[in-house]
Amino acid sequence: MVKRFNPDKRRRPKVDDYFGDWKWREALAESMVPIIGKLFRNGVHLLMYGRPLSNCSPIEIMKLHRFVREAEGNELSELETYPVIEQIAKMKLMPCEIDIGEMVSHLLENPELDASGYVSKTLDGQERTKRSYPLRPKDVVLYGFGRIGRLITRILVTDTGAGSNWRLRAVVIRDSGHDDDLIKRASLLRNDSVHGTFPGTIRVNKKNNSLIVNGNEIFVIYANDPRKVKYKDYGIKKATIIDNTGAWKDEEGLGQHTRNASVDKVILTAPAKGKIKNIVFGINDEKLKQDEKIVAAASCTTNAIVPPLKLINDAYKIVSGHIETIHAYTNDQNLVDNYHKSDRRGRGAALNLVITDTGAAKAVSDILPEMKGKLTANAIRVPTPNVSLAIMNLNLKKGVAVDELNDLFKQAAFHSNLRTTIDYSNSIDGVSSDFYSNEFACVYDAQATISNFNCVTIYVWYDNEYGYSKQVVRLLKKVLGVNLIRYPKQ
Repeated sequence: MVKRFNPDKRRRPKVDDYFGDWKWREALAESMVPIIGKLFRNGVHLLMYGRPLSNCSPIEIMKLHRFVREAEGNELSELETYPVIEQIAKMKLMPCEIDIGEMVSHLLENPELDASGYVSKTLDGQERTKRSYPLRPKDVVLYGFGRIGRLITRILVTDTGAGSNWRLRAVVIRDSGHDDDLIKRASLLRNDSVHGTFPGTIRVNKKNNSLIVNGNEIFVIYANDPRKVKYKDYGIKKATIIDNTGAWKDEEGLGQHTRNASVDKVILTAPAKGKIKNIVFGINDEKLKQDEKIVAAASCTTNAIVPPLKLINDAYKIVSGHIETIHAYTNDQNLVDNYHKSDRRGRGAALNLVITDTGAAKAVSDILPEMKGKLTANAIRVPTPNVSLAIMNLNLKKGVAVDELNDLFKQAAFHSNLRTTIDYSNSIDGVSSDFYSNEFACVYDAQATISNFNCVTIYVWYDNEYGYSKQVVRLLKKVLGVNLIRYPKQ
């Protein structure tokens, strides 16, 4: 097991009145809420080591301050962050992301710095101009409205901000033939057995056959043929389609979307076949070309295992290895024993551990060619509704101790260009439900790491629904050309 230390040492003098201290800091967090909200509406996203502060309650803001102890070995105080947030609020900035946690931690580590000067210098060149916003937000359409489609809807609506970069304009589904179809769709979006109630408002507009989600009017269009959807009737132009149906995975099938005059590009939420590029955001998204019409976001498992594999391979060189994914059951399986085209997936999902194959090893080599022929992989579907676990047993060219490997992942999660992709957990009692709605592609479990010199085993959790949906949205922003610069820069 990893040696632990007490991360609760305060930077400020000893606190004698814990209740009074709490109330003081709580008041500051309450004062932050309207400031953070106003910045968010102007396109400026405040973060705390990658975690968004927008739409957070005062208590959630305080918990995020305490979370910093995971990254820096010491929590932050609202007394330390509030002056910086106040200064940022007085600046007229272009849309960007600002990690308050990283900025304040840097100031505390370098007390000789002038705080006001450091903030101004860090954000130099980010001042707003008349051309800071596009003339028209880009149109996004979801083709399909299942588990992934509804989670992407939640994410896009919550992350719309000023609404100047994109708008979710419509979802396209097959007509169920029921009069209350729209109401049922709204209910499924509002209530989720895994991720909880949607933190916003949803209204049904039967006249327009649309859902009003946090003020975003999303038309519900019924269609069976992507080529014949009349997007123009809804004012939708040059749309980027997120196809989450899984019905088509090659150029011929997905090309039906692009043959519609109102469609510009397509993103597939599944591994693609043929010449379509599979992109894991944060790893190979730099290969994405602006003139490419169709791109795929690979699978949830691929997004979870590729980042840690690349990190380890770059540092220690992987000779060979095996990946076993312990995967939550999915809608593809049968609830009770019944016919299924797969040999084992026909057995009751809620009652069995189901061994099944996975294309993870091949998918890794497609994205990281240097891994070709080095990995094997298999999967076990288990009776849990969400969150999966990848166990990677790897033989390395160079030996590494547990502490060194954990430090590699900790630095990557909090201080590298992988900080939007990899999360880090040092919890001694972490279990799968702790990672519901985790927004990272994967969460490295430091307490579970095993090393026998050059043979290591790592455990990586991933929310195969929400974490994957966040990766799809990150890819969407790349496709749309929405490049929010993050400060401080790495």
